[in-house]
Amino acid sequence: MLITHDTECALSILVELLNTSPEACGSEQLSDLDALGAFVVRQEISEIDSLTAADLDAVHALRSQLRAVFSADTTRRAAELVNSVVAAAGTTPRLTNHDQHDWHIHYFAPHAALGDHLAAELGMAMAFIVMAGERERLRRCEAPSCDRVFVDLSRNRSRRYCDSRTCGNRLHVAAYRARRRSAVEPVAGAAVEPVPAG
Repeated sequence: MLITHDTECALSILVELLNTSPEACGSEQLSDLDALGAFVVRQEISEIDSLTAADLDAVHALRSQLRAVFSADTTRRAAELVNSVVAAAGTTPRLTNHDQHDWHIHYFAPHAALGDHLAAELGMAMAFIVMAGERERLRRCEAPSCDRVFVDLSRNRSRRYCDSRTCGNRLHVAAYRARRRSAVEPVAGAAVEPVPAG
């Protein structure tokens, strides 16, 4: 599957946004305008003016809508959800080459509110994934105690965890320890040889 640099960047923003939710982390990571502003800076989201409480509310609502795409039971349902997000954003595709970036497409109006900006950009990135028949790349971490999401961009779609160094490694260590315990523990009901008195 060919994913353009712009789409890959949008998918990265999408994953970080979804993983700021209480469902993913246990607490709200975008709890105020300072946290939202830090997110905008960290993700290098361009053409954003000052942020307001309305922006924070809009981003929280959008995050829930986008997260639902990961849970959609059919491609048709995923497409409906993505269409709804993109339509509400009022996409306005245009070519631009800002900030030393080569020519690329922005799907949001210049200086759009952050919620509309993200809805257009992230909604279109998800639309490309669904259109390419690659919806299975939109995944939830398989670690039992993790509700984070990720986009599996591996060649053979083999990624299972949001982060192999944390969730993946933790599960591998737990499985290793379980195998060691079962190899050491005597089989239930097996006769134990008496130790001769010395």
